[in-house]
This record gives sequence, C-alpha cells and structure tokens, in this order.
Amino acid sequence: MIYIGNHLPSSKGFYAMGKMALKLNADTFAFFTRNPRGGAAKAIDPEDAEKLLKLMEEHHFGKLVAHAPYTMNVCAAKEDIKEFSRNMLCDDLERMEYLPGNYYNFHPGSHVGQGAEAAIPMIADAINLALRPEHSTTVLLETMAGKGSEVGRSFEELRGILDLVRLQEKVGVCLDTCHVWDGGYDIVNHLDEVLDEFDRIVGLDRLKAIHLNDSMNVCGAHKDRHQKIGQGEIGTEAMERIVRHPLLQGKPFILETPNDDEGYAQEIAVIRSWMK
Repeated sequence: MIYIGNHLPSSKGFYAMGKMALKLNADTFAFFTRNPRGGAAKAIDPEDAEKLLKLMEEHHFGKLVAHAPYTMNVCAAKEDIKEFSRNMLCDDLERMEYLPGNYYNFHPGSHVGQGAEAAIPMIADAINLALRPEHSTTVLLETMAGKGSEVGRSFEELRGILDLVRLQEKVGVCLDTCHVWDGGYDIVNHLDEVLDEFDRIVGLDRLKAIHLNDSMNVCGAHKDRHQKIGQGEIGTEAMERIVRHPLLQGKPFILETPNDDEGYAQEIAVIRSWMK
C-alpha cells in the first residue's frame, strides 16, 4: 500500500488540514511550515496539534511531509541570507516537535556560483546545527531538477550531503518524480534501473517519501515544471508503474500537481484505483 495526499494550506491550522485531507480521501498530506515565499511563522496552537494527532491515529494516516519555504537557502553566497536560512531551519525543526515522528523536507539550496563542491558541506553544516538527538523528525533532502545552480540535481550530490551529517539515522531523501525526470533520470523507460542506481549511490533505506508529479518537459530538460498526473511527458502508464512498484510501498506519496481541491480528489481517486 501507499499513503496518498497533497499540499494543503496551513493557514487554517493543523486539525483543519487533517479534516480537508479526509474530505479528499487522503491519508497523508504536506504543508508549508510557514509562508513558502516568506520568513515569519504562524504561532502553533498545541491543542490544535493534539487534535490532528488524534485524527491521524483514528484514520490510520501515514507520515506527514512538511515542506520548508522556497526562500530557505542554507548554502547562499550572501552571508545574511545563509544565516537567515540556517535560523529558519533550526526554528522549523523545533516547531516540528508539535507533530512528532514526521518528515521535514527541504530543497538543498542553490550555490549561486560557488559550485556544488563548496555548497555541499554548507548544507550538511546547517543540518548538523539544527538537528539534535532529541528531535523525532526525519529531515529529507529533495531530489532537484538541476535548474540554475541548484544542488541535489544528482544522486551523488545528495549522497555527498548525507555523508557529512552526524545524525545519520535522522536524514533521508524525498524523491520528486518531475525533478528526477527533468534532471535526466529516465523513470519512464528505465524505472528499475533508476531505483537500482539510487540504491547503489544513496541507499533505498534513505528513500522516505515521494513527490508524485508529472512533468511538462522532456527528460533532462532541467526546468522543473510540474504537470497533472497523466497529462505530461511522464504519462499515466509510467505514473502507475511508480505507484505500484514494490520497492516504493508503504511510503507517503504527495501530489504537487497544478490543481484545485476537486482536481486533487480526482487524482487521489485514480491513484487509489491503481492499487486495487
């Protein structure tokens, strides 16, 4: 089995997101820890968090996949941006403890001309600063499409970051299907080989979550433009093979397709039909 959900607006609170997920027939969801384009975070209501945790237990939810804001860049060339991002990461991991045992996913960052070799230790240093032994959250690095100076465009770059993290048991990877396809990994014609390569370089035990998105681009375009399931270059048949693949069962699958609530409900229904 898989757990399937989508990104939900966090402005109404944790419990409201859980109720919305149920309305869409989802049993997991993603949410931004703060405004995806901003910095300040909304205060957390502990009672609201407890209500969500109870709802998740009652309805057998899978793990949630929180997402850092897009503005966070812990390997920025400008020191003030880098410091701001490191502080954001530290704060987010503290806030995640209101929902213990879930996932916190972030884009590794953009090196902005410094080179991936310089950026990789910066990213690991930021994780080492923020992540403590008492934290129950697992931090996930997201696979990236490779546009601009993005770090994480290859499995080797992700492994380079992971190798430098001290708390090895608390870090993993979120594989974004659009990103890896745009990054040059042919998951349409060679899914098994891509997963074998991931296992050889990173380790499938590190693969904790999937962002399930079709792509507007051809393989290797390095552009990162998500499309609705079955309406892009990856296509319905390949999407179904990904969802049904035995090595990916039991993981949360998060939709980040360009949709409204009705569209997400339809996609979730289609994906559930594939598992029957």
